[in-house]
Amino acid sequence: MRIQDIIPPEAVVDGLLAETKEEVLRELSEAICRRLPALSPVRLTAILMDREGLGSTGIGEGVAIPHGKIPGIDRLVAVFGRSRGGVEFASLDGKPARLFFLILAPENSAGMHLKALARISRLLKDPRFRGRLLAAEGAEGLSQVLREEDERA
Repeated sequence: MRIQDIIPPEAVVDGLLAETKEEVLRELSEAICRRLPALSPVRLTAILMDREGLGSTGIGEGVAIPHGKIPGIDRLVAVFGRSRGGVEFASLDGKPARLFFLILAPENSAGMHLKALARISRLLKDPRFRGRLLAAEGAEGLSQVLREEDERA
């Protein structure tokens, strides 16, 4: 699975303004809804906050991978966002998250959702990759890092 297949350049958001977990989820949901206008950012945020109630998707090292199954979509969709200052996300290591990969899957699917989570998790274990994402210039630079990582794999 290639990251750019699920996160095209228009799904990359640099400079998240959010200061809380819920605001991050809302901002990323709004980015998804620009691509899928039939969805509601309020409803997506509520579903994602419910999922966070089961356990934080902040995996540590400045990374969070919020995800959920959404009624009304027929394919996997995702968005990537970066916060310059970081946001408290109840991460495993207690540090603020700065890199966010939001993944939404159709309600009755499991395989693609798990493949995407596994691929993104594997990439983010690499400190060099995380560093490149943090250092990239703007949304275009972030898209380029994602594209180059796909080409490496």
